[in-house]
Amino acid sequence: MPVTDPLADMLTRIRNAVQVRHDSVILPHSKLKLAVAKILKEEGFIRDFDMPRAQAHPTLRLHLTYREGRQPAIAGLKRVSKPGLRVYVGKGEIPRVYGGLGVAIVSTSKGVMAGRQAWREGVGGELLCYVW
Repeated sequence: MPVTDPLADMLTRIRNAVQVRHDSVILPHSKLKLAVAKILKEEGFIRDFDMPRAQAHPTLRLHLTYREGRQPAIAGLKRVSKPGLRVYVGKGEIPRVYGGLGVAIVSTSKGVMAGRQAWREGVGGELLCYVW
């Protein structure tokens, strides 16, 4: 079954896996999802990710991080720019999520990057999602 918004599907799968305290979540692979997974790992929201080769279709497995008491590192995920309504921000308009505790993920001309990194490099772009 085709998915109209693959990034929203990824965020929903992560949200569902965190709610039931799964150790990992498997989702279909794409370059955008891989770039978002790299940012989530750099920011400490996931432990690691890999691409299992056993399946017929390429997949991406995210290993979720939990703190003491099995509290998830990811408290929330929100898709901002959607296929029906794209949201773009300039270099000075990149929002801070939860006062700097979260991360805004931005798709720029220099690639997909965290909001802080895009602000440092002085580039804007499409505001993909918030993770906190």
